[in-house]
Amino acid sequence: MEPLQPLQQFLPQVWFFILGLFLFLYVLLDGFDLGVGILSLTASSEERRTILMTSLGNVWDANETWLVLMGGSLFGAFPLAYATILNALYLPAVIMVVGLILRAVSFEFRENAENKLVWNIAFGVGSFIAALGQGFALGSVFEGITVDESGHFAGGIWDWLTWRSIIVALTLVQGYVLIGSTYLILKTTGELQASYYKTATIATWTTLIGAIFITVTTPVLSEQAREHLFSEPLIYFFETIPLGGILLVYLLLRSLRNKEEVTPIIWTFLLFTLSFVGLGLVIFPNIIPPSVTIYQAAAAPSSLVFMLTFIGFLIPIVLAYNIYNYFVFRGKIVTE
Repeated sequence: MEPLQPLQQFLPQVWFFILGLFLFLYVLLDGFDLGVGILSLTASSEERRTILMTSLGNVWDANETWLVLMGGSLFGAFPLAYATILNALYLPAVIMVVGLILRAVSFEFRENAENKLVWNIAFGVGSFIAALGQGFALGSVFEGITVDESGHFAGGIWDWLTWRSIIVALTLVQGYVLIGSTYLILKTTGELQASYYKTATIATWTTLIGAIFITVTTPVLSEQAREHLFSEPLIYFFETIPLGGILLVYLLLRSLRNKEEVTPIIWTFLLFTLSFVGLGLVIFPNIIPPSVTIYQAAAAPSSLVFMLTFIGFLIPIVLAYNIYNYFVFRGKIVTE
């Protein structure tokens, strides 16, 4: 194999980071969106459910912008990965898309419906199955995707469905419930807010249990992940990330116990950030785990440079729009 030129090595790494950033922002922002949707299934009255829906009314569609950017960037920067991953994860992707469609339709129709029950259920169920589809896709990353010598998918249609991917999917759902609960602590008051302190505490423990299971079983069941993570200097990061996670969980539980409003979502955001760093350490430099690297799947350097020029202008614009959106619609949602 010929040695890579500096540009051929640098550009795929930059795009790996950009894709990771898009995925991280999507999970963080649409994560609380999906979490609120799941929690709407447990709302005890139509008034409470309306408060939940109102808290999302002006931000939910902007949150999904990052998913669109990630899909387009993956297609342009790593076309082989785009084709192989979507082929391997066809059914989880369909599950996710169906869930997102259900959410969008029910959100709009609910506003003008006299009987809101059907659309309430559709919104909650759509949120749940969208999160579940994303969880199955994430589980497939840990399991690995079977490919042939040219990097094309060579597995079966049900390869993504394993006992580990089910646990990963359920853990992600709990993570979304956690971030949704901490978001609602910010947006609600009184008895409703008190109920989300309780759901956030429960979701913290269930997410922690799932995260511990994933962290322990990944190097145990995957020889490649074990060799990769236990090599220097990655072993030092792999040791500090779980310790950092435990510290953040302690701070999160303490803030929930003290009925703080702002810090719970900050600690939750940091937990998600730490989880993404760990996921990046497990995957890099692969783009199709466990055998196809970012260098093998990358588009031509000229294409990567052209896309980088375009995306360099787009990222600040979308970020500024999101920040402005949240700034304008900050504050509590009250019953009146």
